[in-house]
Amino acid sequence: MHNLLRRVVSSMPATKQWSVTVEIDEEENTTLARADIRTPTGREVTGVGKADRNPLDPNVPAIGDELAVARALRDLAERLRHTTEKDISGITGEPSHVHR
Repeated sequence: MHNLLRRVVSSMPATKQWSVTVEIDEEENTTLARADIRTPTGREVTGVGKADRNPLDPNVPAIGDELAVARALRDLAERLRHTTEKDISGITGEPSHVHR
């Protein structure tokens, strides 16, 4: 099994790296996050997320940041998946649906 794994790994292309930039803005009880990615082909995709703190809850900015960023990343993933579907449809000429 180890020899098979070595052959598979050695035949794999070089590792690719994509970077996501996340910006967070806070205004009173609302935290907004924006997640941006630029694909190797130069396409830019952006996801956004928002977290609202209940005024009765304690003010813990890190929690709002986490939730807003999680929502922005989820939105980014959905938008990137949708972009992939459009790319596939453009190549095949057929409607495409990529499963989650």
